[in-house]
Amino acid sequence: MDRVATCKRTTKETDIAVTLNLDGTGKNEIHTGIGFFDHMLDGFARHGLFDLKVEVKGDLFVDCHHTVEDTGIVLGKAILEAVGEKKGIKRYGHMLLPMDETLALCAVDLSGRPYLQFHADFACDRIGDMDTEMIREFFYALSYSAMMNIHLKILDGANSHHMAEALFKAFGRALDMATMDEPRLSDAWTTKGSL
Repeated sequence: MDRVATCKRTTKETDIAVTLNLDGTGKNEIHTGIGFFDHMLDGFARHGLFDLKVEVKGDLFVDCHHTVEDTGIVLGKAILEAVGEKKGIKRYGHMLLPMDETLALCAVDLSGRPYLQFHADFACDRIGDMDTEMIREFFYALSYSAMMNIHLKILDGANSHHMAEALFKAFGRALDMATMDEPRLSDAWTTKGSL
């Protein structure tokens, strides 16, 4: 069964289309209008081995807020649709990822219950054309639309670019683990009967 989803969302602020293949090789085409955000989504896709297409037209004349947050919403919906009923997958994933002086932790649970814990103290307000406070907003929006639990923490770090990149790569790796097949199971991994 193909685990591929295409989701679209159009508002007065953004027009977004995302196609996600959970069983890809990391190939991606990403155009958000924010160079640094494209770089972060590329790291997520490559390290999660997800094929990802993202096309965004956003109101960047205002700022990056709507573009980043709404992309999180649409990518989260694509994740939720692509994982389907979550039968026979590992459900949980985690990664402790080093990047030079930075050490990032990500743990995820495809529980059907949205929640975000985020701890990262960035040294600057912006990286390129992206406000660093929008990194949390992206993951918050994604966690709620994907109905998943995400914990992200910078355990050590000084360079904001490294910190942000480590978080996105760690998330990709953790999500890849959570969506992997568990051959010993045919149902969802839960005591409740369904997720």
